[in-house]
Amino acid sequence: TSDGQFNELIHGSADWVYEEEFSITKAFSWSADSKRLAYISFDERAVKEYNLQLWSSGDIYPYDYRFKYPKAGEQNSTVSITIHNLTDAKNTPVDIGKESDIYIPRINWTQDPEVLSVIRMNRLQNQLEILHVSASTGKSTLIFTDKTDTYIDIDNADDLTYLGDNKHFVISSEKSGYKHLYLYTIDGTLVRQITSGDFPVTEFIGVKEDARRIDRSKVYYISADPSPLDKAVFQIDIAGKNKVALSPARGTSSVDMSIDFQYFVLNYDNATTPLQVSLHQLKNNKPVRLKELESNEKLASKIKEYEVSGKEFYTYKSADGQDLNAYMLKPSDFDSHRKYPVLIFQYSGPGSQNVANTWGGGVNYHWHQMLTQEGYIVVVQDTRGTGYRGADFEKVTYKQLGKYETEDHIAGAKHLATLPYIDAKRIGIWGWSYGGYISSLALFKGADYFKMGIAVAPVSTWRFYDTIYTERYLQRPQDNASGYDDNSPLTHASKLKGDFLLVHGTGDDNVHFQNSIALQDELILHGKQFQSFYYPNRTHGIGDYNARVHLYTMMTEFVLNNL
Repeated sequence: TSDGQFNELIHGSADWVYEEEFSITKAFSWSADSKRLAYISFDERAVKEYNLQLWSSGDIYPYDYRFKYPKAGEQNSTVSITIHNLTDAKNTPVDIGKESDIYIPRINWTQDPEVLSVIRMNRLQNQLEILHVSASTGKSTLIFTDKTDTYIDIDNADDLTYLGDNKHFVISSEKSGYKHLYLYTIDGTLVRQITSGDFPVTEFIGVKEDARRIDRSKVYYISADPSPLDKAVFQIDIAGKNKVALSPARGTSSVDMSIDFQYFVLNYDNATTPLQVSLHQLKNNKPVRLKELESNEKLASKIKEYEVSGKEFYTYKSADGQDLNAYMLKPSDFDSHRKYPVLIFQYSGPGSQNVANTWGGGVNYHWHQMLTQEGYIVVVQDTRGTGYRGADFEKVTYKQLGKYETEDHIAGAKHLATLPYIDAKRIGIWGWSYGGYISSLALFKGADYFKMGIAVAPVSTWRFYDTIYTERYLQRPQDNASGYDDNSPLTHASKLKGDFLLVHGTGDDNVHFQNSIALQDELILHGKQFQSFYYPNRTHGIGDYNARVHLYTMMTEFVLNNL
């Protein structure tokens, strides 16, 4: 290619919104024989620009960085696919259909170097299709369609695996109500459902193929089985029989499988056990070494020294009576006769999970531990809409993000208020990004239950956010205006009663600073006092040049002063 140009035309690499929401940067794929290169092109010329103003202490004037960012309901890049033949330098355009307002989130070659596999999704992302493309002509054939009334997660496309016999492929779907694996013939005919049950497959690891008989092949995967809090590794026949666990049932496991499926490295932890790493022979699941590769004995000893609080799991009732998962961190000198203030942490986004049977880790977890040493109880809550409990549970928030999550956090606060050791007048909530969106809503709509809240880099209206993520859950603003506005923090800012800290990085290219500017303006219009802080030029993670330490120090002081 020779005509690529910034903010106009991209070949073989993703535009901003594909990179962020489809997790793709490499928009090209080599055929198995390395004779052809298929690549996606993004024509961004019709996409509107967002302007980030950046400041430098050495410059008199700020610098404007403009990049293409399609906000909900606006124009996306127009995508196309080309196959380049290295033998004769011929470029063959691929037929991806007449509709241009679509997504092509994945391209990969089948085992046949003459056949390219293309994933196509409609704008609302409730239909996923597989096209098989002739490398010589560019002609495409539709061989598979998965459709739903809500949305399809892009992870399903990542599970697409073509078997070595070039006669079958495996893909996942939630059509049973839970994400499971299915075997199809190469022409798209369903052979069978491989996994089944009231649990989702959380990761498809791969297939150990039997070259002589496909029905003797073994499938490896991770699933939230036996509970949504746990993730275990399993082996099952491709016929869907003889399921065998390769890791402990309780806790969180992942594996690094050797390419020949002879060995695997097992990573395991649970709420009381730091990461354990061991090497296993797949045959009979025998450890290769008696001693783990890593047991983290020093860490286990150190956490005792630091009096790290253990996770106490419990359930509370949602607004409609369902059991929701949570855990509590208490001070090491906890006294059931005292009254403690509580800080709730949450993210709450679709398909996410904060409450799991896994080791703590991470900055937030250790900050929460420090707060317990200052006399606070820290609670982590998951709501309806979060992950690993099936499609109905996760997708209840479709077309109305924020509604049920906020109701459930208010219900969680009400539950805490009934406990004899909780000070019902001192319950706070905080979150970052989607979590900041929900902490803002909870503080506004639940003003009688939350004394304070912290929102870091929050969305204040989904009208400001990108097409792929937002429309997946809300459709377009043109289709569902009430879904955008009914549960926007801007709509409920007038209800603020408690103490509110609003934080944002001015260089946030993801959740734009515009969100906090609009929210501040709305709070001011209603005469609401609050605290705010901006981090110059910092991105969504507010993580560089001492900003992260500065942020957590500031949040600590805000909690100590207001809770």
